[in-house]
Amino acid sequence: MSIPYFPGCTLHVKAKDLDDSTRAALAALGLELTELPEWTCCGAVFPLAQDNYMGMVAAARILANAAKLGDGRLVTVCSFCYHVLKRVNFAFRNRTEARNKLNEYLEEHYNGEVTLLHPLELIRDDVGFDVLQDRVYRRLKGLKVACYYGCTLSRPAEEMGFGEPENPTIMEELVAALGAEPVGFSWKTKCCGSYQVLNNAALAADRAQAVLEAASRQGAHVIITSCPLCRYNLERLPVGAAGKGESEARLPVLYFTQLLGIALQLPATTLGLDSHYLDALKEARA
Repeated sequence: MSIPYFPGCTLHVKAKDLDDSTRAALAALGLELTELPEWTCCGAVFPLAQDNYMGMVAAARILANAAKLGDGRLVTVCSFCYHVLKRVNFAFRNRTEARNKLNEYLEEHYNGEVTLLHPLELIRDDVGFDVLQDRVYRRLKGLKVACYYGCTLSRPAEEMGFGEPENPTIMEELVAALGAEPVGFSWKTKCCGSYQVLNNAALAADRAQAVLEAASRQGAHVIITSCPLCRYNLERLPVGAAGKGESEARLPVLYFTQLLGIALQLPATTLGLDSHYLDALKEARA
């Protein structure tokens, strides 16, 4: 089964391990991703002004091009890409003025007919977490996992449709299917500092540290996410941030696709595990 796939620009450079692990893990489950033949950056952020149609054009063109492939679906894994594309698609489906303006600019006739999917949704609906349990070669028993969604996957709730906005559970369902233990984690939808790292690294470091400490208090051995910026902030900022010295609460941060790939016994080089500062499986090996 081949499904159109939008990797996004970050996954071709800084987050190549997310791209590689996503393709490899889904392929092992019989879900082949076919990269869109032509694509650009999605725009990275959704415009706050509702009449800022120029801020939606890049994502609109991606969606319109995906519709021409005829599958009716588009998969993307980066949290920011998913957020922007999902909200622009919502605008096409629900806001007549936005749909008309964007189609006029693009010279297209797109009406929001593409269904945007995150790999978590694809695995749940096309494979099934119950089936996944039987496909796992290496049960991750003993590994306690904090599932970190960040602030973009589930909000705003109506537009994203990703479960309960303050307490989504799809990532925990995946973790349980892999034989690991998802831990209760009240900070799982809090912001890690996001792009504030560009102009106020100390603020972002404080936010990231708070997330790490919340996960550590629950006994987590590792944090998983689907956001390249979240991974960067959580894994790299707290060390020596704001002159505080090395943080006491440090946890390895993996992409959820890497954890899935480990359970499927895919090669470590395929999953990009050598790019991480800390050994994410130290506790699982013990």
